[in-house]
Amino acid sequence: MTGEITPNAHGEAEQIGTRRGLFGTRDSGDTSGYGRMIAPITLPGNTTRPYGGYFDDLADQLAAGLERRDIGFDEAIDHVVIYRDEMTIHVRRTHLPVVAATLRDEPALRFELCLGVSGAHYPEETARELHAVYPLRSITHNRVVRLEVTAPDADPRIPSLCQIYPTNDWHERETFDFFGIVFDGHRSLTRIEMPDDWVGHPQRKDYPLGGIPVEYKGTTIAPPDRRRSYN
Repeated sequence: MTGEITPNAHGEAEQIGTRRGLFGTRDSGDTSGYGRMIAPITLPGNTTRPYGGYFDDLADQLAAGLERRDIGFDEAIDHVVIYRDEMTIHVRRTHLPVVAATLRDEPALRFELCLGVSGAHYPEETARELHAVYPLRSITHNRVVRLEVTAPDADPRIPSLCQIYPTNDWHERETFDFFGIVFDGHRSLTRIEMPDDWVGHPQRKDYPLGGIPVEYKGTTIAPPDRRRSYN
């Protein structure tokens, strides 16, 4: 069984790896069929203009706003993806604050609301394993856009947006807790759900799915391939 992804209208899908079997287990005695699944790990590729809808106007207004701040569009933006009628602007991490402030403050943009930040971990993406994703909404213009920033495992630092969107405070703490992304400039970047002395970041793909002590219970959870047997 092979997985597929449909490329966006203009760009090619980017394959960053291959996933084999349920949770990556092999030779586990699993007779359900999952152990024989092979699926590509893919991300939508860069989209070329015209984007369609309001996306072209949004890109033009963002470029003009950045120009007024003496920053070129290509200097701050790595690429743009239009996929399933949604726009994702991939921002170079050093320019994240100025891009977010431009989207918030420019009258033609007015993205007043940031809905938080979500982490993602792609171990196969060398030098950009960690992703931070920010969905923004303009109440004034009834538009939505998504910002995405990457950082390598070796330097998991991304500028905090709390000065621009104060409600990101707890969202950045949660993403730090679960993915280990360090948000530079956050006023109190501490764990929010796991105990302060917890080792590791539970939503990373390299975090064990079982076999770790369960807090306060004095027991362990077996790894997935040993939880049941079909033999």
